[in-house]
Amino acid sequence: MNVQATPKKKPSMLKRMLIMIGLVLLLVAILAGAKFLQIRKLIANQPKPSPQVVSAVTVGKLQWRPELQAVGTMVAVRGVDVTAEVAGLVRSVHFKSGDEVKGGQLLIQMNADADVAQLRSLEAQAALSETVLERDKKQLAVRGIAQAQVDADTADLAAKRALAAQQAALVAKKTINAPFTGKLGIASVNPGQYINPGDKIIALQALDPIYVDFSLPQQQLATLAIGQPVKLAIDAFPGQAFEGKINAISPKVDASTRNLLIEATVANPKRLLLPGMFANVGVDVGDQMDHLTLPQTAITYNPYGSTVFVLKPGDKKDEKGNAPLVAHQVFVTPGPTRGDQVAILKGLEAGQQVVTSGQLKLKNGTSVVIDNSLQPADSANPKPQEQ
Repeated sequence: MNVQATPKKKPSMLKRMLIMIGLVLLLVAILAGAKFLQIRKLIANQPKPSPQVVSAVTVGKLQWRPELQAVGTMVAVRGVDVTAEVAGLVRSVHFKSGDEVKGGQLLIQMNADADVAQLRSLEAQAALSETVLERDKKQLAVRGIAQAQVDADTADLAAKRALAAQQAALVAKKTINAPFTGKLGIASVNPGQYINPGDKIIALQALDPIYVDFSLPQQQLATLAIGQPVKLAIDAFPGQAFEGKINAISPKVDASTRNLLIEATVANPKRLLLPGMFANVGVDVGDQMDHLTLPQTAITYNPYGSTVFVLKPGDKKDEKGNAPLVAHQVFVTPGPTRGDQVAILKGLEAGQQVVTSGQLKLKNGTSVVIDNSLQPADSANPKPQEQ
């Protein structure tokens, strides 16, 4: 029996599958190409970023005298709270709040009638003892009494005089005088008031001259000397400078802060400076030097260093053939400050243009346009703006 073989169809099916895969790949390639062309067109049509508007300044040199800055406190050369040493009733008050008084001037008279009467009694007893001593000395001369009696009379007179002197000191304490020349504060006692020992009567401050106490790091000790001039700036008197001289340098460095306490004397003829005032103290420590300076707003302080944006002409030119300015970030080393200004020790050269505001919009290579209609403050001696 003959069996006929059926024809094989596998090759034709494989061929059709390959053709289908090829068509799918072709479709994917067409779609990818179309998408690529679409993206390229969008990129080409995307508007170019416009230059950023900033303000800028040209780096220049200024002459600065090296100066140490510190925060100080005004301290009276002499200042006390006048108090009573003994208890008593105030009989009369001989001053007004805010008076200028001389040393030794009467301030308070307390009631001392009983104490004065006791003093008179003791003085009378001392006078009697003196009379007895003189009489016994005459008796001793004619050998009417023994030497021991005269010695006892002498001791008794000394004791009576000591008691009288003690009572006189108590009476004197009932009169309170100004211990030194100065200006009084606000009175806190009135006639008829009873005061106890240690009660505050009034503050007394010697204001001319006046001290300013301030601290500097121990590294600056070599630059300090007695008689060195200092300058003070007081917030209460903007634009007004006060001058003085160092009169004392502490022989001990604070172990917790490693700072040195310094005291300077400042003339205060108009009594403008008052104890307890805050003061910005500047100490000149050398000759004038040339420094490159910038407004403090030009510097961006970062954990990895201080930077500024320097403006230079770019490589590409615009339609008019001009090369726009491009910002470049540069590391700098800032130095001492004066008001709104800061000295640049490294990183810049005189004549370079540096951005003073608008840095947050910039990065390396950003095109900029300068608009200096509003410039940041750049004064070595700034003053408060009028409201």
